Formats: sequence, C-alpha cells, structure tokens
Amino acid sequence: MKKVHFIGIGGIGISAIARFLKERDFIISGSDIADSAITKELRASGMKITVPHCKTAIEDPDFVVYSAAIKGDNVELLEARKRGIECLSRKEALPFILEGKRVFAVAGAHGKSTTSAMLAALMEGSAIIGAISKEFGSNMKYEASDNLIFEADESDSSFLNSNPFLAIVTNAEPEHMEHYDNDIEKFHAAYKGFLERAKIRIINAEDEFLSTIKMDCIRLEKGDITNMQMVLRNYEPYTSFHLKGLGKFEAWGMGEHIAIDASLAILAANSMMGLEEVRENLKKFKGIKKRFDILVANEKFALIDDYGHHPTEIKATLKSAKEYAKLLGLESITAIFQPHRYSRLMANLDGFKECFNDVDELVVLPVYAAGEEPNGVDLKSEFKGALFADSIKRNGDSIEFFDNFGVKHSLASGLVIGFGAGDISYQLRGER
Repeated sequence: MKKVHFIGIGGIGISAIARFLKERDFIISGSDIADSAITKELRASGMKITVPHCKTAIEDPDFVVYSAAIKGDNVELLEARKRGIECLSRKEALPFILEGKRVFAVAGAHGKSTTSAMLAALMEGSAIIGAISKEFGSNMKYEASDNLIFEADESDSSFLNSNPFLAIVTNAEPEHMEHYDNDIEKFHAAYKGFLERAKIRIINAEDEFLSTIKMDCIRLEKGDITNMQMVLRNYEPYTSFHLKGLGKFEAWGMGEHIAIDASLAILAANSMMGLEEVRENLKKFKGIKKRFDILVANEKFALIDDYGHHPTEIKATLKSAKEYAKLLGLESITAIFQPHRYSRLMANLDGFKECFNDVDELVVLPVYAAGEEPNGVDLKSEFKGALFADSIKRNGDSIEFFDNFGVKHSLASGLVIGFGAGDISYQLRGER
C-alpha cells in the first residue's frame, strides 16, 4: 500500500482527495496550521493528522501532495525535498489521482459546487467536490464505479489536469486573474483547453464568452428553462421548471441559478442514463453546506449561511432570498457581509457596493484577510449607511452584535443572511 502525506490537508478541496485515496486503500497522513472541523473528522477516520506543521510529520511517505496555500518555505515541504521524497502540488497530483476513472468534470466561476453535488445525486459514481453535500454529508462520496464526478478548479488552471470524459462549464466570469497574468485571452484559452480535452461538453451558453465557443457542445440556451416556480414545503425551498422538451423537474433550492445548475447536471446525466431515472434521482439533492444553507426557518425568522464572496454570487443569492422571504411572509432582509481577501474586495469594490443596494440593512464585518496584507480600502467610507461590527454572535434563534459605537443589536425577525468565505459561517452557527 502506498503512503501519501498531504500538507494543508484541512482545505475543503484537498481533504476530499485525501478521503478518496483512503477509500482506495492508500495510507494517508496530513498536516495543517491548526485544527478544524475537517482535520478532526480526518483524524477520527483513522488518518494521522499533525497540527501545526512540523518536519517530524514527514515520516516515510511514497510521495507528498501540498495544497495551493502552502508556500515554498513550509518546513514539511523543505524536509521532504531534502530527503528526496517526490513532492507534488495538488495540480500536479491530479493525473495520478484521477487515473483510470471516467471523469465528469465541472468548472466555472460560480455554481460548480452545486452542479457537482447535483450530478453526484443524479448518477452512480464517486464524487470529489469543494463543498459538503447534505445528501452524503461529506465533500467525497466513494462508490465502486468507473465514474467520478469531480469539481474542477480554474483558480490555478488545475482543471487542465482533470482528464475529463465529460466537461461542464457553468460560466466563465473572470476570477483569479492574477494566475492568468490579468490576461483575459489567456484566461479564456484555459477554458477552451478544458473543453477540448472532453469527449462530451455541456456549456451554459447564456455566458457571454461560452456563447462564442465553436466546438460541438450540448448548450443550455436562454429560453430553454421555462415555467419556473418557487415553492415551499415545511419551510424548505424548491424550484420547479421545464427544460427544453424534457419535461418538468424540481430541485432543492431557490432561484434561477438553481434551475441553471440543475439543468446543466440533467443534460450531463441524460447523456449517460434515462431521463426518468434522472428526474427521480434529482429528489435526492438536498443542497450543500454554506450555499443558501438554512440554519433557522419559521413564520417569524429565517437565518441563512451563504458562501457568496463575489458580487455576482451575492446578487443572485439575494434575489433568491427575496423570493424565499416573500413565501415565508417575512418583511425585512438583513445582509451580514464579511469581505474575503483585500485583493478581491479592491478588484470588485463597485460590485460589492451595488449588490447590497436593495437590502433593508447591511452589517459589515472586518475583512477576512486569508494571509493578505491590508491595501487601504476603508470599509466605513465605502459602505455608507451600513452598520459595522467586529463580530456577530448566535444566541438561539437570533443574531447579536455590538456596532462600532458600542450599541447592542439583536436580529430576531425577518430574514438574515450572512455572506463570506471566511469564518462568518462559524459565527452564524454559534461555533465561534
């Protein structure tokens, strides 16, 4: 049995790979800078997890895989290289990890986790995704099948190493442009390269760039989704819709973006299996953690945790939140925003300011830096009219915080939705 050591194993994407290899009888060890819910779960599953990083964590692995967050001066990486152990970035390791599998790869700036989780519900096969599916309670599902649903990452162009049999692109909005030297042509060329590698291609042709693709593709066009309706069942949101001649479908979640993600997954699955089985299997999908994740819902109050950290995502989710609040009979919407990374905030500042225009109240938390240095953005001058807090606290079915003047606020009615990819999720859940 081969031994693999993962540096930065607590990351949502790399932990899924570690879990997948463990199911294939690899001996897995790993490390991270601090313990987290993920590292604790991995340790409980039988993996040897070391916190924090230290050179003694490198025992006798056959090779080392390190996450994109790991710098070249990491003590474990230096130790492994000193000892002549093969060290692979996550990107470099993908061909080995995915070898021998029929890969259904899902890429895109927005919606790829949801689409991947939906596809994992629709068809048999293992799944490696960058979020926790509520259907199987993990970011990895293992089945004895040639099929592998894989959430492919464009942020470091690693999707070019995903060897797709079938490729889905949800959209190609510019993100992570620093990796592409801020060159839009280089960015678009990467997406073309990803699609060219696949035998079957599914694209959202509503996307401006994807609409120009000349390759043979199954296209989701504007107007293909009709009769869209939002419904509630026991406070749970669902979106029903008709998909171009294929009949009616219903997916957990609320909004046009849910219908789009579901349609792409349906078109992919239907290329491999019967339509009625697809329609029935879609009922298994129950959403993913931190994506319109409903923590509280009743006739008085709703609390939602959402991963949205880009204006496009936030705008789409707020549109769904308004529909949900309307169905619940809630009259106000409060958004709590934790900006993620100074660079992203600066690059999309106008978009962030605009996407919250229609909420009744906006609460802004400090930037979750993710290792970045401040770049001079003054939140108080940019988000005029907002409330500012150092943190929020969950207290039963309410959210409490002190604003920058020391005034205590309690949110216990209406719809409250938190946005961010930092630690806001733990605050909303009362875990921190």
